[in-house]
Amino acid sequence: MITPATTAWTPSAPAGAAEPVVRGGALPSVKSVDAPLLGFGQVRHTRLKPARNAFAYPTYFLMLPLRSMQARGSGALVRNRRAALSFFDSDHGDGRADCVSWLDELLLSEGIADATGELWLHTYPRIFGHTFKPVSFWYCHRPDGSLRAIVVEVNNTFGERHCYLLDHPHYGQELSADKVFHVSPFCTVEGRYRFRFMRIQNDGLQKTVARIDYDDAGGPLLETSVGGTLVALTPASLRRALWRYPAMTFGVVARIHWQAFRLWCKRIPFVRKPAPPKSFVTR
Repeated sequence: MITPATTAWTPSAPAGAAEPVVRGGALPSVKSVDAPLLGFGQVRHTRLKPARNAFAYPTYFLMLPLRSMQARGSGALVRNRRAALSFFDSDHGDGRADCVSWLDELLLSEGIADATGELWLHTYPRIFGHTFKPVSFWYCHRPDGSLRAIVVEVNNTFGERHCYLLDHPHYGQELSADKVFHVSPFCTVEGRYRFRFMRIQNDGLQKTVARIDYDDAGGPLLETSVGGTLVALTPASLRRALWRYPAMTFGVVARIHWQAFRLWCKRIPFVRKPAPPKSFVTR
């Protein structure tokens, strides 16, 4: 079950790093930018027990207004064709060629009929045809630009996928969801996630932050976040991303296995993979 928390979020970050905060007024309207964006930032991860393990890696990601892209095209971004950096609809949902139709069907099946405004997707691209997306975030808006739902799409290294549907969210609000999907062999399938999302403007720059913390039966276990500064997705910004991080998606998988090896060296108990949940969506 997913429920909104009763307290507001005070921004904080794992491993002692500060998250960006809102300054100077309201959040930017989602209608103000309707072209694909590229985010440059960091992934942060801290395990708190039984042995501490923390890391932070530079990263970049796509932030895509998919309904606008259906109407106006994808600009400099190559879509559904092989390229050095590209986006494939089939990497999401049930693998169909149009991920927007999949998401619309998912929302309707869950009784959400008013998320017909912009769909912003925060996700990793394919790099030289390869991708692994540990988590993607779908920000689903009403026609007036207000946030209606967030779908957190999670993939594990066993080729399985699951979605957590957050109903009636607000930027800056904490939401919680029971953990039902196996991700790490060093975590059991129990407890709950705590989610916080920000889409902010700070000194003229747009930023996005998604934070997922995990509590097991004994309390807080993991603190994670991904965020960055958003820039227009142009040939120049794509070249910058590829030049700075030419093997970014390969590095995601390599780092997952390297951190798993570190946990094994610290004698963190190994958890055998359970069967996936019967339902594809946790509401």
